[in-house]
Amino acid sequence: MKTIQQLLNDPATKIIDVRSPGEFASEHLPEAINIPVETIANRIDEIKSMNAPVLCYCRSGARSGMAVSILKQAGMQDVYNGGSVYDLLFELQKN
Repeated sequence: MKTIQQLLNDPATKIIDVRSPGEFASEHLPEAINIPVETIANRIDEIKSMNAPVLCYCRSGARSGMAVSILKQAGMQDVYNGGSVYDLLFELQKN
């Protein structure tokens, strides 16, 4: 299992913000893709085709946890719950 820091440092990692488009517009991680949690199930093929580790995040970690669960049920293994956008922004600042 990879750590959040390892995932953030890996340029291959795909970062998915599962919040609403409005929340995403107000702030998000660099390189993040906005795929709201309610659309994850409809975009599984797109996410699988990324062929990379996937790190999901939201405001608190609840929605990203749901997204990770959906992706794992669809057979993806290399998916992680990054928790809160604020925690991840803090991790990025440590570099």
